[in-house]
Amino acid sequence: MFDFLYPAYDWIKALHVVSIISWMAGMFYLPRLYVYHAEKAETGSELDRTFQIMEDKLLRLIMNPAMIASWVFGLLMIALGAFDWGSVWAWAKLLGVIGMTGAHGWLAARRKDFAAGRNTRSGRTYRLMNEVPTILMLVIVVAVIVKPF
Repeated sequence: MFDFLYPAYDWIKALHVVSIISWMAGMFYLPRLYVYHAEKAETGSELDRTFQIMEDKLLRLIMNPAMIASWVFGLLMIALGAFDWGSVWAWAKLLGVIGMTGAHGWLAARRKDFAAGRNTRSGRTYRLMNEVPTILMLVIVVAVIVKPF
């Protein structure tokens, strides 16, 4: 069904990697913005509005398109046979990516809280959340590259 894409496989894989790099940059940076936003900005202040603009643009213009592109190119690679569904590594990667998508959704919901002036979470919460993408990234990369299981 997707045979016409085989000649473009290397391009699809390259675009998948570029998309992931862009998505991960945002996944590392947005929680850090939230730490400073929660700790330094009073609701309604100029600093609050500045953080909101930065957070919104990072999420809307970089992270969301990068996440969508990562999924699209990843699904295309699956359609072209890049996954061995009989191996644990493929399922570990898939669960890691689903977890990363869930973390992305949680961060997007927190942006809406800040925008509505109803953030109730501390900088510590966002510091902890900053570690989640790192852990998920390690699971995904080790599963795909090392294939330990």
